[in-house]
Amino acid sequence: MREFWRGITTLLDGFRWWRRRPGIMAAGLIPAGIVGLALTAALVAIAFGAPHLATAVTPFADSWDPIWSSLLRTVVGLAVVGGTVVLSVAVFTALTLVVGEPFYDRIWRSVERETGGAVPDHPYGIVSAARDAVSLFARGVLAALGAGAVGLVPFVGAPAAAVTGALLNGRVIADELASRGLTARGLDAPARAALVRGHRGRVLGFGVAVHVCFLVPFAAVVVMPAAVAGAALLARHLAGEADAG
Repeated sequence: MREFWRGITTLLDGFRWWRRRPGIMAAGLIPAGIVGLALTAALVAIAFGAPHLATAVTPFADSWDPIWSSLLRTVVGLAVVGGTVVLSVAVFTALTLVVGEPFYDRIWRSVERETGGAVPDHPYGIVSAARDAVSLFARGVLAALGAGAVGLVPFVGAPAAAVTGALLNGRVIADELASRGLTARGLDAPARAALVRGHRGRVLGFGVAVHVCFLVPFAAVVVMPAAVAGAALLARHLAGEADAG
């Protein structure tokens, strides 16, 4: 639990960059705001359509007692919405990092300069960002399916799905956000995965904290620059160059 908490405080350290470099942090609001508005509209549409979708996928319940058919469809609808929310966090992270690559590169570089004095120079451009975004989306889909399946459990499904989504998605998000700093140090995917496995608690704590913050309406826009700064600190810790908290 100590390492998990240190992961959470790493995100808090990222928020301090709002005070240290407000200009470049504010620029990071632009891509996050654009993607956030688009995804919010999509989520609203899905939420309104969930009852109809639940009815469409449970035609066998038409002959049931109305009480039981309504209960089943309510559970299915909530599972769909819950899974979609989990997926939306991964999609928001992936799309925002790609759209805002120049903005978040400036944030990352400022953290590297002020904490280490030098910026790792192994290439990490738009192609790498897009590749990592596709990977994040794919793993986000798996996390959403897992959370949605848990959400089908009667009575306790919703809270259990929320916890499951945070744990599954948290690891994925932390891995994606830290990949810039690790790739810039010349580490390939297997090497990055090995470092993450060696610091599971801290990585998970950071990722869960970001995931939970992203669930707060409109907060994700402000949190995204802080998450990028915090991830830069996390990557330095994973690489053994600095303590992230």
